[in-house]
Formats: sequence, structure tokens, C-alpha cells
Amino acid sequence: MSETLTYPDVVTYAVPFFIAAILIELAWIVIKRRGGRYETRDALTSLIMGAGNVASGILLGFIAWGFFMALWQITPLDLGTSWGIVALCFVLDDLRYYWVHRFGHRIRWVWASHVNHHSSQHYNLTTALRQTWTGTFTFMMIVRAPLVLLGFHPAMVLFCGGLNLIYQFWIHTEAIHRLPRWFEAIMNTPSHHRVHHGRNARYLDCNYAGVFIIWDKLFGTFVPEQASEKVDYGLVHNLGTFNPLRVAFHEWAGILRDMRQPDLTLRQRLLYAVAPPGWSHDQSRQTSDQIKASHLKRHPKDKGTPGFS
Repeated sequence: MSETLTYPDVVTYAVPFFIAAILIELAWIVIKRRGGRYETRDALTSLIMGAGNVASGILLGFIAWGFFMALWQITPLDLGTSWGIVALCFVLDDLRYYWVHRFGHRIRWVWASHVNHHSSQHYNLTTALRQTWTGTFTFMMIVRAPLVLLGFHPAMVLFCGGLNLIYQFWIHTEAIHRLPRWFEAIMNTPSHHRVHHGRNARYLDCNYAGVFIIWDKLFGTFVPEQASEKVDYGLVHNLGTFNPLRVAFHEWAGILRDMRQPDLTLRQRLLYAVAPPGWSHDQSRQTSDQIKASHLKRHPKDKGTPGFS
């Protein structure tokens, strides 16, 4: 079994493309006066978050790599390195991404890492760079374990993950409205992902796809963008700050603060870490499901429309 297999660091190679695309989008917005908005402090925060993500990967990447290589040592399977196997790995890794992303919205411990990506109230290509510094501490690396155990080399799995990340960059834009119907039906697009970044009740916790939107359609989490309801970007309760440290760590601090409340049972303390974001022992806050239910009480005619069951 090969242990020295290497693939190019495609994300690093894509950095010039990221920069060029951001400049093109910004020029488009300025010239056309449509297709989104840039706010200097917001964009700078996103860039700093992106740099921090790279730094955390350099400092902590050995943990995930060591875990994957340990699995590689014990699996009897090796599927090889043909392009067909790489393509299969890419598809299965995207399914892996769907579930990690879904967990990231439904388990507060994982949300604490992912929330920073949703903290911008703007939606442009710099938002794609607003990435976590604390992903290692969510332990979501275990969701990749089946791929390695099935015989996909860890280097191949991480290579496919890099391609997945690059694909997701360009869908963070308002400059592209809709793409051909066949493409929208299969692939994740700016329209689909705009919905995912919405704080509107109907748009909460949906469209988790990385590359293929078919996962959301298969698992019942797809909500189309509505012409009648413009996406309102950000968090249910926005941070109101551009401080990168607060963006990166505010939810972790919130978990600790909630778990340290007096007179809680052990179960309640645990639920503050693993229940959906918004859960509270005294019902003083609302989860996304409760927000949707409250919306339907106020607007019963919306029942059965996209985003509301």
C-alpha cells in the first residue's frame, strides 16, 4: 500500500485566481452598480479569517493527517489512483461534506467553528474566504474516516477536499443570478448558496451542498431562492463587530458561558454543547426549527411553501 502518494496543493495554486476573481467582481459591482456590495471592514475581516484558516492548517494539520494515516495502516483496501477512482472519491467526499456541513448547523459544538463563515452581512467573493480557525477541535475529521477505510488514500481524499473548496469559492456572489436549468438542477450555484447564507426564517438550515445540490434534494434540505423574498445575509443575531478574534471565538465563549450557568443538570450542560444552536434549558432562545414554527404561526398561509413544511 502506497504511503508516499502526493497530490498538488490545489488551494494554494488557486490563490491567484481567488484574488483576480475578487477584483473582477468588485469592478463589476462598481461599473454596473449591481450584483452585490463590498464593505471595506467586512472584506478585510474575511481576508484575515482566511489567512488565519491557512495558519491553523499549518499548525494543526498534522492531527488530521496522522489520524488518516493511522487508518490507512489498518485498512486492507487500496483502490489505487486511477482517474476513475479520483472521480469517485470526489463525489463521495462531497457527500461527506454535505453531512459535515449539516452537522455544523445542527450541533452547536460544530456550529461554534462554522458560525464565522455566516457572520458577514454581505455576500461577495471575500465571504468565501471567511473560514474557521478551529475546525480541528470539532473532530469532524472522523466523518472522512470511512473514505480512508474504503481504500481511498488520505492524500487523494484531501486533494478532493481541496477541489471541493475551490468549487465553492465562486458561488459566493450576487453578480450571477441564475444559470441554465440543467446546471441548477444538479450543481450547487450562487442562487442555491445565497439561500444557505440567509437569516430569513424560510432560508434557515438548508442547501448544505458543497458541489452537488442533489444531496439536498435527496435528503429533503433543498430550498430554492424565492424572487418574492430577498435573502437577508448574516446570523439570526448578528455580531455587530469586525473584530476577527470575536468572529472566530465568540460561539466557543458562548458555549462555555452557557454551560457554566448555576443550577443546571449535567444533561442540560451537555445539551448546551451538542443540541442545535439556539437551544436553551429555559426556552429563552429559539432554534431554527422553532423560528420556522413561530413564523408559521404568524403567517399560516406560508405552510407548504418552499422552506416551510
